[in-house]
Amino acid sequence: MGQDILGTPTGLLIVLLIALIAHEPFRWVSIYIGRGLSADSEVFVWVRVVATALVAGLVTRLILFPAGDLEAVPLSVRVVSFLAGIGIFMFSGKNLGAGVVGGAALLLGLHYIIQ
Repeated sequence: MGQDILGTPTGLLIVLLIALIAHEPFRWVSIYIGRGLSADSEVFVWVRVVATALVAGLVTRLILFPAGDLEAVPLSVRVVSFLAGIGIFMFSGKNLGAGVVGGAALLLGLHYIIQ
């Protein structure tokens, strides 16, 4: 049997180069196009709203219909951790990192306490 190419340094380098070729041109074009746009423009407001809606939908799905190891965590623990994360986010001056880390730490702590 042949060796899996992804298990070799050459294979990983090929995958990395393909990813760069597929991604970087679009990134640079978007930077060029977006450089003249104001951060308060309607386009950016729309993009922020859509991104926020997508994240809200993903978080809701993870809370209500978890997959993998998260299924073992009771719904009450997931909801309390989510609400605590929002509280930490608000009280930390809207620091996203603090809200995420605080909510995740509470989720892990409550799950292990309940077990």
